[in-house]
Amino acid sequence: MQQPNFPLNWNLDSLLPHPKESEFTEVFDRFRDLLTKMVEISSELKSPSDDVQTVAKYKNFFIRLEEIERLQGDLVAFIGCHAAADAENKLFQQLEAKLSSLSPKREEIHTNFEFALKETDEDSLNRFIQSTADFQKIAFFIEESRQAAQLRLPKDQELLASELDVDGLHAWGRLYDRLSGSLRIEIMERGQIIKKSPSQLELDHEDRSVRQNHFFAGNLAWTSISDSCAEALNHIAGTRLTKYRRLGLEDHLVVPLKENRLSRASLNAMWSAISARKASLVRYIEKKAELLGLEKPAWYDLDAPLPQAKMLSSSGRIPYNNACQLVISTFHGFSKELGEFAETALKEGWVEVEDRAGKRQGGFCTGFPSKQQSRIFMTYTGTRDGISTLAHELGHAYHSWVLKDEPLFLQEYPMNLAETASTFAEAILAEKQLQSTECNITRLTILDRMISDSISFLMNIHARFLFENEFHLERTQGEVSSERLTELMLQSQKTAFSNALSDDGWNPQFWISKLHFYISELPFYNFPYTFGYLLSNGIYALAEEWGDEFPQKYRSFLKATGYLSAEDAVQSTLGYDITQENFWNKSLDLIDRRVETFLELSSQIA
Repeated sequence: MQQPNFPLNWNLDSLLPHPKESEFTEVFDRFRDLLTKMVEISSELKSPSDDVQTVAKYKNFFIRLEEIERLQGDLVAFIGCHAAADAENKLFQQLEAKLSSLSPKREEIHTNFEFALKETDEDSLNRFIQSTADFQKIAFFIEESRQAAQLRLPKDQELLASELDVDGLHAWGRLYDRLSGSLRIEIMERGQIIKKSPSQLELDHEDRSVRQNHFFAGNLAWTSISDSCAEALNHIAGTRLTKYRRLGLEDHLVVPLKENRLSRASLNAMWSAISARKASLVRYIEKKAELLGLEKPAWYDLDAPLPQAKMLSSSGRIPYNNACQLVISTFHGFSKELGEFAETALKEGWVEVEDRAGKRQGGFCTGFPSKQQSRIFMTYTGTRDGISTLAHELGHAYHSWVLKDEPLFLQEYPMNLAETASTFAEAILAEKQLQSTECNITRLTILDRMISDSISFLMNIHARFLFENEFHLERTQGEVSSERLTELMLQSQKTAFSNALSDDGWNPQFWISKLHFYISELPFYNFPYTFGYLLSNGIYALAEEWGDEFPQKYRSFLKATGYLSAEDAVQSTLGYDITQENFWNKSLDLIDRRVETFLELSSQIA
């Protein structure tokens, strides 16, 4: 039977007219007009109460707000997809800026709504919510919006700040996108200088000279824009810190914790458990260096394939069709719904994977609420890491799919819980591959990939967190130079990696190339990945206890992420307290067992 052909490029035309068409302009203009009208409606909102007239006004407000939010989500995703796939396209860049210029209106709508909630007392708000079933369904959204008002400046200042952010905070983020999107890295290949995009660098190549060449060429290119990136980073953080100071917040972590619906106790418990349990990861790094013939590895060796992989017939580049078939069959093994969902997404053009110049670096999953669909962006280069990325992004898309029939206001979930779904999808892929083979070399290479992920989440991202934390502390005293940022990154990496790399093997320029530091919409973008990774491992560790109930419990957890805090979502569906290190240690136990198996297998094969 002929194998299906999975498209390399996504289908965007079925979602909205192409941005160059007049029909798209009409959609955009309609959105702008709806925003303008909604600003007027929201400005007339009074404190919520259960009288008939007030309830009617709020019903109308929520209906209109949902319409705007759906269209906003569609436009942000659509323009973002086009801009990511063609990073130097001026039209798409202009549309990103044009859409960003409308954000103050959207911000004003939410500001008006939240300030109306802020002015009401608890009893009145409860009677308001209980006055109609429609309000009861979105009670979490209403109450969360009221809490968000506590993190807002006085109304006039808040509205002014949102307008200034268009040409300030978010403009610096867009500047970084343009700088990184147009960056070309010159690499000597076969006597010729080849220009590549950052996403095309091969730091997982089997040949160390290739990895080394790509690493240093990449760093040379990134360093050429270091001062401009330092400006962007300083002004993004500086804008946030100015607002935090005006609000009288405890520190720079208050807002990211609130946005992730996470308590400081849970964050501290997670990092504390990780910091105390790095010995086994260091042992893995040392063993891998030995297998690679190195005394100590460098940064560009962390993702290197094991020499033993050459003994496998499948050690070469894996065709994309094969990757898709593997992901689909694995997901089917977990649940029929997840498998069928992945098959639909991959067959119907939800994914952009083509390996070509001109694309932005990285990968993402974005949603189109009106169509109840997602789109996935990445660059697939035929590696096992690429298959993991595909599974990761499909995990995000499945999360949105599970929530698609919930009220729109309960379909949004914080980033840390979003990363749980994506890393869980990676975990079931890796575990399935591990269990389905009796070949020790294959098992060793799979474990290497899995533990390499642990290095990324528990060491690499820990370094990012330490860097951002220290940078924000220093930024309160003034701008931080590019040279100092490099020093901070080096210090953070040495701490997070327990000095496990060679003296000249660090990547102090990492702050320049890591786009997550420059995302202007969300502060401290990195730690949610670690949270999601460890939480997903903890969930996976419990699978045997639940047996056939596991997929349904997992689905219930994903639904709960739309209307509960991180702590309550886990407690109510899985029964664990994430403010205690015991839960995190359960996840770390699983990782330690993988390391022990890796060490045993590597000794047998050697």
